[in-house]
Amino acid sequence: MAAMSELSPTAGKSKYSQDTQVDEKHSLRKVPSLCSIRYGLAFVVHLSNFTLVTQNVIMSITMVVMVNSTDNQFQLNGSTDGLPVDSLGGPNKAPKSLPAGAPVYDWSPQIQGIIFSSINYGILLTLAPSGYLAGRIGSKRVVGVALFGSSLFVLCTPLAANFGLTLFIATRILQGLSQGSGLGGQFALWERWGPPRERSRLYSIALSGMLLGTFTGILLGGLISQVLGWPFVFYIFGGIGCVCCVLWFVLVYDDPASHPWISISEKEYIISSLDQQVSSSKQPLPIKAILRSLPVWSISFGCFSHQWLINVLIIYTPTYISSMYNVNIRDNGLLSALPFIISWGIGILGGCLADYLLSKNFRLITVRKIATVLGILPPSAFIVALPYLNSSYITVTLLTFACGLATLCQSGIYVNSLDIAPRYSSFLMGASRALAHTSSILVPTASGFLLSQDPVSGWRNIFFLLFAINVSGLIFYLIFGEADVQDWAKERKLTRL
Repeated sequence: MAAMSELSPTAGKSKYSQDTQVDEKHSLRKVPSLCSIRYGLAFVVHLSNFTLVTQNVIMSITMVVMVNSTDNQFQLNGSTDGLPVDSLGGPNKAPKSLPAGAPVYDWSPQIQGIIFSSINYGILLTLAPSGYLAGRIGSKRVVGVALFGSSLFVLCTPLAANFGLTLFIATRILQGLSQGSGLGGQFALWERWGPPRERSRLYSIALSGMLLGTFTGILLGGLISQVLGWPFVFYIFGGIGCVCCVLWFVLVYDDPASHPWISISEKEYIISSLDQQVSSSKQPLPIKAILRSLPVWSISFGCFSHQWLINVLIIYTPTYISSMYNVNIRDNGLLSALPFIISWGIGILGGCLADYLLSKNFRLITVRKIATVLGILPPSAFIVALPYLNSSYITVTLLTFACGLATLCQSGIYVNSLDIAPRYSSFLMGASRALAHTSSILVPTASGFLLSQDPVSGWRNIFFLLFAINVSGLIFYLIFGEADVQDWAKERKLTRL
């Protein structure tokens, strides 16, 4: 999808031919997509993202039973509507009969906000450096080590909590350092494995692992917490991460040329389609040009605004449902997780649809902006309407639609760096994700403050703030977003020649 003019020997005839996405050389693909190594790699990255995100989000559901401050259940709109689940002890009764021996802590909403955001301090610090490092030494080592580190710190989380709040927060920050390396280090793979006309699908498959991880972590986290106790949530998902780490080192290779099982036809197809796009590991980054690039800033601000939405959904959906409808931890996990399994499917289908539209000669920037609008505007409107609803059924429905549509941004702003600068995409993706992850720190901090000031109006203020940030980021991206390879990205190719 990106830099089609660079891939053709007749580039001089169509200098900026991305909009048509026509390249006869690429039409000679012989390898069935879903049976190919590149799609197998996308599913391995999918599993990696699944593991990292489950280890991140389980705190959102376990927090409901780790603290006693969430017992003050404030019914914001006095709903008498029953929840669409079969709750233990009834839909509107408090949690009961949790396993004995699981400690409970006296943490205020502000302390909970600090705990939620602490992991993101580590993620923020390593997203961009890990993307740059993976571009030099490869994603296999960067992500593999990160998976192991994250899993180790997850296994240590219950012990750290018993030793005190300070050590607990420190453990979360260290886990974030590992998670940021895993999330940022994977982007370099698609510089070497993603044919331009298949990037939306490959990238969406890989990123959708985060959504499946969110669904699984929240759903099973609630069930495990009720049956075994919340510490076992961390033990189980930490163990899964160790297994995933082994699979990563066995199955992942940094480029097609080094893969021992890839067919010759697929290897030639990928290498020829990416000819002259993959940057040299010795090539310096054009930092000044990147900092002056409005398309880069539009991607970064768009990712920031969208990530604000995602963080509110992931972090506060369990607490919102608990405070609104006073359900037990098992059913809270089910209701909070339901929207994310829908979004998992929509995310993958959205990537396929984006590539389909490109094959029908839609302009690349048009596809990117349509996906971004659909992924930001309707979900924001649905979320801001939640405090005015009196039906739990409608609440869960709107949350489901919001989560589902939000994943369409995977085929919009999130893959756009590969379009405008394929040579430096791993660094740009890591950097834009780093800026976006500042929202992971700001969301729980701001939300915890708003809820502690006034629980009744706090949710409305949280959702109005979300809407304002999302619309601002979307407008900025629609004005300045581009899909053509930028001049500062092309000049490196000419210099090397």
